[in-house]
Amino acid sequence: MRSPCWTVAAGVKIDIWSDIVCPFCYIGKRHLEAALEAFPHRDAVQVVWHSFELDPGAAAVAEQPTTAMLAGKYGMSIEQARESQQQMTAKAAEVGLEFHLEEARSGNTFDAHRLVHLAAGQGLADAAHERLMLAYFTERESIGDHATLARLAADIGLDADRVSEVLAGQEFADAVRRDEQQAAAYGARGVPFFVLADAVGVSGAQPVEVFTQALEQAWAAAHPLPMVQGGGAGDASCDGDTCAV
Repeated sequence: MRSPCWTVAAGVKIDIWSDIVCPFCYIGKRHLEAALEAFPHRDAVQVVWHSFELDPGAAAVAEQPTTAMLAGKYGMSIEQARESQQQMTAKAAEVGLEFHLEEARSGNTFDAHRLVHLAAGQGLADAAHERLMLAYFTERESIGDHATLARLAADIGLDADRVSEVLAGQEFADAVRRDEQQAAAYGARGVPFFVLADAVGVSGAQPVEVFTQALEQAWAAAHPLPMVQGGGAGDASCDGDTCAV
């Protein structure tokens, strides 16, 4: 009898498109982390971060308060915008995040994304995303300012000279653009956007249970049931109507 033929197990890759100044991206990150914490195959999951700019034309450092920017963008009153920010702050608190949206210092995130790509080369992409989001939403840092970015990059262990070199030029700009083009190819118009095992998509900061289900589906897609090949003359099984009697 021949030996059984088994499918070799492999990990699951999670591609995440996110923007540093997107509150739902930070909340969605926490939801995914909670789902991964309980996932039995967590050690076999690889997370890859991808760039997405919600406002590519934004100034490096915005002069207008975020409340006024929100009101102008969505045609609401200042009071309505403030209420929306308060609701978002409450959602963030549910997952242990501290938001100060009215005092946030918005700006262009292109250079922040380039630094995330730099960090990815050292296995620090997740740490970079976490540090930049914490700085923006909680610490009221200006993540479009180069001096601020250099200081935050140092916090996660990136070499200061290398960071200065990247910020002074256009290195990783093509990587950011490729990420954005791939998001467009997937039809993603907003973030967060997750693709698991190139097979399962999740759009938005979905509840933890949705991520749990997506992880299970992605794992099943990446790990088909192994089949045993027998050595007999035929297969002792029914297929369709071939067993009709």
